[in-house]
Amino acid sequence: MSVFDRYLSLWVGLCLVAGLVLGNLFPAVFAALAGLEVASVNLVVAVLIWAMVYPMMVAVDFTSLRHIHRRPKGLVITVVVNWLVKPFTMAALGVLFFEYLFAGLIDPADAGQYIAGMILLGAAPCTAMVFVWSQLVRGDPNYTLVQVSLNDVIMVFAFAPIVAILLGVTDIAVPWETLLLSVGLYVVIPLTAGALTRAVLLRRGGEGRVAAFTAGVKPASILGLLATVVLLFGFQGRVIIDNPLLIGLIAVPLLIQSYAIFALAYLAAWLWRVPHNVAAPCALIGTSNFFELAVAVEIELFGLDSGAALVTVVGVLVEVPVMLSLVAFANGTSGRFPTAEPDARG
Repeated sequence: MSVFDRYLSLWVGLCLVAGLVLGNLFPAVFAALAGLEVASVNLVVAVLIWAMVYPMMVAVDFTSLRHIHRRPKGLVITVVVNWLVKPFTMAALGVLFFEYLFAGLIDPADAGQYIAGMILLGAAPCTAMVFVWSQLVRGDPNYTLVQVSLNDVIMVFAFAPIVAILLGVTDIAVPWETLLLSVGLYVVIPLTAGALTRAVLLRRGGEGRVAAFTAGVKPASILGLLATVVLLFGFQGRVIIDNPLLIGLIAVPLLIQSYAIFALAYLAAWLWRVPHNVAAPCALIGTSNFFELAVAVEIELFGLDSGAALVTVVGVLVEVPVMLSLVAFANGTSGRFPTAEPDARG
């Protein structure tokens, strides 16, 4: 993990401050950027999101899915936690905290926005950073790749229905066409472009060429993330300055969700005797979020200055320190897990 990656939360925090300052000094500039839209898609944000998502999609190898039947335990845990548990517990925590526990501390009109932000985060499991977390816990890189590839395939078909159902349950009206457009723009198109790029690179130089390419474009991904944070906090500047406690309030349910989801997946892997080099990454995948997708969809559905967008950025702010603490815990408990599958067929 590079120094830059390790201190990602610090850079996000600095961009948060920069966004607040710039948003209050130059409100007309941010208003002009917000107006650069075509069919409800903000062009500036779209470019930044594609810069974030495309490099990680090049690293996904869908041919690895041919081997998913060999060791299914870690995949079963990943799929169940990511798609049958996490989105629903995130929605439940959002309702609990923003409609009840924090009701006297926030504007009731904004509660639905914060809940929507949590739902969109919860329905988007991690794609890129999980490779970093897997490396830090000495995970099986090939198995992690299979897990990520399977999650991406499921995401194409499951993200929109799950989000629509949960937003409907919380009485937030979301047009299906906008949600499907977001999935097409920020999942299907980057995923297709990444797969085509990977195929070309493999023909020209093999896996080494792919690794060199992804390393070369990674800075664009990080810069896209940080620039998006500046934009979002530039639009949220007045709200945050008027209510600085808001950031801490949003962080509370996100922290509870992160540690609870990790505990659930990690315990399930331990009980099922999954080896540690599979168990740790599969628990970390569910804990981390594909916040690039969540940011893009929230902006398209609710706008750059929405409470939903703010939740996603707070998620970015707390994720890295949380994940590093869980990496340390996983490494400290590795001796409690078997070192290899007792049966390679699962």
